[in-house]
Amino acid sequence: MKAERTVRISKYLAKHLRHQPERIGLTLDPHGWAGVEDLLRAAAAHGFPFSREELAEVVASNDKRRYVLDAEHDRIRASQGHSVPVELDLPAVPPPEWLYHGTVSRFVAAIRAEGLRPMNRHAVHLSPDRGTATRVGARRGRPVVLPVAAGAMHRDGHSFRVSENGVWLAEAVPPAYIRFAER
Repeated sequence: MKAERTVRISKYLAKHLRHQPERIGLTLDPHGWAGVEDLLRAAAAHGFPFSREELAEVVASNDKRRYVLDAEHDRIRASQGHSVPVELDLPAVPPPEWLYHGTVSRFVAAIRAEGLRPMNRHAVHLSPDRGTATRVGARRGRPVVLPVAAGAMHRDGHSFRVSENGVWLAEAVPPAYIRFAER
């Protein structure tokens, strides 16, 4: 499959498995799962048909592993990043001492004042390494990487979860746990 088609299908999946399933008449279960056949039928009915094989290729080739296919139950879901109500049932786990958040400079003042908030998503997304956080921040401009003292947060009673694709999730990150670069 051509790269352009792969990207288009991946963006379509993100929109409808994370944010607007109702737009194509798709129903997610409480844990974010949708039937593969339901997804394929809904996409075709709304003018964007793709095959089961294309879907499998998009899931397998996505460098961020954004989607999970459960072959046993013939269903699919986004790994994280939902703005619709879902419970991913990820267990709380101790994080590494440091995690990283990629952003851009125009948001740093607000983060300094309020910390990291989930905004329209269910959780704050944190990366396990600076490189990943840099790539995340670069999607919106020149990246700024903010180290987060996740180990200290955890010891202070904050819980963390890690999605199937290695993204760390926290309800929020207070400013006291964020290391800001000196001005």
